[in-house]
Amino acid sequence: MVKTVEIVSLSAGTLGEDFIKHELDIGLERLRAYGLTVRFAPHALAGRAFIAAHPEARAADLLAAFRDPEVDMILCAIGGDDTYRLLPYLFGHDELKNAVSRKIFLGFSDTTVNHLMLHKVGLPTFYGQAFLSDICEISREMLPYTRQYFEELLRTGTIRQVTPSALWYDGRSDFSPAAVGTGMPAHKNEGFRLLQGAPRFSGPILGGCIDTLYDIFDNTRYADSVATCRRYGLFPPAEDWRGRILLLETSEEQPAPEKYRRMAAALKAAGVFGAVSGVLVGKPMDEKYQAEYHAILCEVIDDPALPVLANLNVGHATPRCILPFGVPAAVDAEAQTITFAQA
Repeated sequence: MVKTVEIVSLSAGTLGEDFIKHELDIGLERLRAYGLTVRFAPHALAGRAFIAAHPEARAADLLAAFRDPEVDMILCAIGGDDTYRLLPYLFGHDELKNAVSRKIFLGFSDTTVNHLMLHKVGLPTFYGQAFLSDICEISREMLPYTRQYFEELLRTGTIRQVTPSALWYDGRSDFSPAAVGTGMPAHKNEGFRLLQGAPRFSGPILGGCIDTLYDIFDNTRYADSVATCRRYGLFPPAEDWRGRILLLETSEEQPAPEKYRRMAAALKAAGVFGAVSGVLVGKPMDEKYQAEYHAILCEVIDDPALPVLANLNVGHATPRCILPFGVPAAVDAEAQTITFAQA
């Protein structure tokens, strides 16, 4: 059972900005209602300018959280786009390898990179939710499906099984104090959708936000991202993907189909699709480009035997489940379940 949660800002420093204070207060109240001790990493509330300028401080916060024996869960505040800049401070002299200990690590979006870092040092992690995005949801309560998985993780330290949500919600555009207590339009969710391949497949899951993964191979966003990620061997080699299940979901930027094709092609060139046992695809926000993404992905994979299961409630669309990374998973499209091995 989780008793102490430490919140870290490993990507954007949004959590420290005044305009987000009402959301932070909502999230803190909810966490404390579970009886949790909540801590903020030393630089978690330093704000966007400081966080952007000091990747070494972000790295120091992560290392300190792993070294602290009282911390049970490391909860990421939010995503961003440059957490790759922590690599020299975590892998230059095996800093992360020497600090890491068995804790719950939870985050998504740009945190995809942190999940890959922790995969390199052998730590299973949890993908799918973040403090500001989920715990601080400004509706009257956390979204029920989201809350279900967060509470399971707090209570048991793991996730036993994921099933589809009955509903999905439009993306929220107004996060102001005036919007507190308002909900989002909801729609009936159709469940997991098998795009191709066998309905049952298995393996440990790894992956995350395809936009973030693409920055490992493309310098458009940051001129040094490719060289930095290559220098520290961030992206697993093709052999490491063998037998795994690849998770892909798209960001709030809602990439155009032609960019999605380039992103999927980069993963194919890296040998991922030729190695994995299957692919899981998260629902895009507002279902924008969903049909196009599905068609493009299957075209790029160019192997009808490789299972692809789409419309998972994970990623940037709400609500969000939590997927364990690094533990055996059994996918059953017919039963509409993803079941995880228990330690």
